[in-house]
Amino acid sequence: MMVMIEFVHITVGEFGGYQPVFVSDGWQDYELMDTGDGERLERWGRFILRRPDPQVIWPATLGKKAWNEVHGHYTRSNSGGGRWDFLKGLPERWSLSYRSLKFYIRPTGFKHTGLFPEQAVNWDWLAGLIKTRTSPIRVLNLFAYTGGATLAAASAGAEVCHVDAAKGMVTWARENANLSNLADRPIRWLVDDTIKFVNREKRRGRLYHGVIMDPPSFGRGPNGEIWKIEDELYSLTRLCAELLTEEPLFFLINSYTTGLAPGVLNNILALTVGRRHTGTITAAEIGLPVTAAKLVLPCGASGRWEARE
Repeated sequence: MMVMIEFVHITVGEFGGYQPVFVSDGWQDYELMDTGDGERLERWGRFILRRPDPQVIWPATLGKKAWNEVHGHYTRSNSGGGRWDFLKGLPERWSLSYRSLKFYIRPTGFKHTGLFPEQAVNWDWLAGLIKTRTSPIRVLNLFAYTGGATLAAASAGAEVCHVDAAKGMVTWARENANLSNLADRPIRWLVDDTIKFVNREKRRGRLYHGVIMDPPSFGRGPNGEIWKIEDELYSLTRLCAELLTEEPLFFLINSYTTGLAPGVLNNILALTVGRRHTGTITAAEIGLPVTAAKLVLPCGASGRWEARE
């Protein structure tokens, strides 16, 4: 098999002199208003949140007034962890939209909100590929969290298998599906250990046209199984490549692990999916535009394989 590889490159765009290849700039309900001094200032629908981000080692652009007029502020503790401070009247959760999709937002421990808005650029990419096929498409979404990619694939017409080890996240994803009017779509909601599930799918001979992987740096399965991305990512990708049909459509790997460069994802895809199927690999940082400073904030990396027509 032949594989085409597109290497990461630097472009000049609206948001400063450096721009990652994958930028989620299609949001209306979400906005990264400013970054500075180790924090993000974000608008989530009607509400403004302030959260830490260790990558932000430059000064803020907006003044103190903008940074202080927030509905919620997460601060880290010197002893580890951190806490949210909320204004009175902030709801426990609220919803926001991305195109036809809707999601519940709820500030949780470890500074998260239940949604990674930078992933919207990948949702658009995979939904566009799914819509090019007239035959039924089956998609496997591993470490599927609250279901952003699951809903994007389902709304584009795919049958989706959604797998996450955390029962609460699967419940949240199903609530997002109901909110997006996608509850009647063919989605399998599974609470399971990813590696064990993939091995069972291989034994059953069940194949997929697309695979999505969004693995954590470190995690535990329902029965205490330990996941470390540097030990498991290559072998899991190789195993998942065996679950692809003879005419696959795409394969997506996301990583938020510090030090795991886009080139690493490129190489893993080239040595696994790329050796079995003809297609194109593109790997790059993934980012969000920062309104105030016209910058792009890097938020991780994505590696994409897609079939070449």
